[in-house]
Amino acid sequence: MAKILIVDDSPTQMANMIKIVESHGHQTVTATNGLEGVEMAKKELPDLILMDVVMPELNGFQATRKITKEPSTAHIPVILVTTKDQDTDKVWGERQGAKAYLVKPVQENALISKVNELLG
Repeated sequence: MAKILIVDDSPTQMANMIKIVESHGHQTVTATNGLEGVEMAKKELPDLILMDVVMPELNGFQATRKITKEPSTAHIPVILVTTKDQDTDKVWGERQGAKAYLVKPVQENALISKVNELLG
């Protein structure tokens, strides 16, 4: 069982991802914006992070960059899960340190497949 941090400002999206992740035996911790996500990553040191992009405070790109550049959290894989579906967004997300990029509405099998791949 892995500890997965879910960062999303949408209660509906958050509930959906919690349901998927927990139904596959993982534990979840949550944050509702990028700034809170960075703080939770440092505090909880999750095994993986699911990160929305369009959020208040810090957006997901900024939060991912902070997490992947911070020595204490750089080892944590980040999957961006967002409605932003342009190729330029995907490239930018990878440049910020994201290990994967999924477009909402995310399918359960695609999400769990990527989670399992990154958790090894």
